Amino acid sequence: MTKLKFSNKMEYVDSKKQEFSYSEVQMITNNFERVVGKGGFGTVYYGCIGETQVAVKMLSHSSTQGVQQFQTEANILTRVHHRCFTPLIGYCNEGTRTALIYEYMTNGDLAEKLSGQSQTFLGWEQRFQIALDSAIGLEYLHNGCKPPIIHRDVKTRNILLDENLRAKISDFGLSRIFSDDGDTHVSTAIAGTPGYLDPEYNTTNRLNEKSDVYSFGIVLLEIITGRTVILKTQVRTHIIKWVSSMLADDGEIDGVVDTRLQGEYDSEAARKVIDVAMACVAPSSVNRPTMNQVVMELKQCFPVGKLGTTSTGSSEIVSAGE
Repeated sequence: MTKLKFSNKMEYVDSKKQEFSYSEVQMITNNFERVVGKGGFGTVYYGCIGETQVAVKMLSHSSTQGVQQFQTEANILTRVHHRCFTPLIGYCNEGTRTALIYEYMTNGDLAEKLSGQSQTFLGWEQRFQIALDSAIGLEYLHNGCKPPIIHRDVKTRNILLDENLRAKISDFGLSRIFSDDGDTHVSTAIAGTPGYLDPEYNTTNRLNEKSDVYSFGIVLLEIITGRTVILKTQVRTHIIKWVSSMLADDGEIDGVVDTRLQGEYDSEAARKVIDVAMACVAPSSVNRPTMNQVVMELKQCFPVGKLGTTSTGSSEIVSAGE
């Protein structure tokens, strides 16, 4: 059993992943030639290990918040494994040079695919396979992990797509692990992305799994409408308000569903999915469904065999609170 230790925090993470030296990371990334992403933690580079394409997330030690998020992600992804999460291949921990190495997702993120700026257009069934994959991943965090984990930053940018356009949840840097399996919430400083942030959590500082449900509801509305969370009109309008006003006008969904689909969707299924999304974004958390209920509702929207099947989990987190 390998131990991953962060040099400045003396924190250990159990890991069966492969450890790479910094010189190997340089070779993997062709001396950090291609940048594919940036964040508070540092920079992400494209690379290859043999025939496997990888993304190498290099930690910048200049950001205290980045270090903490990096450690959180390492703690979770070296212990929790699921086909709906971005696979962690290995790591580098050499002095102050720290990196996490992931399988590269060739189709980028969901936000890009929905933006209209991508060469790949997502059809109706592809969109809801992505929605179902994402819901199953979140359901596993909430119910398959002991103690449960709250992602805390669910958004279209953090849903990556593999070569088959199957969804992988990424970026666990803000995630919180419940200290005890019986806890109902965690009191914590507000963190997340504006527009996706649960308003109840934002006012009470009390985080629970329903905060992820709210954020997932926003993602579902983006998938359905093809619009961003904040609509860039003359008046910046939140997607919930826009959908609510469209439904209030005549109750029809044609004006809500992405017009680029050109009517190529199942109206009955679309109505059900919109209902699920609006239930997820209920202002009060007690009125929101659980992710388990969301998964069941989404599965009922499509005929058996129409969408791919995804396992509900492959392993449990062990001693996550350590």
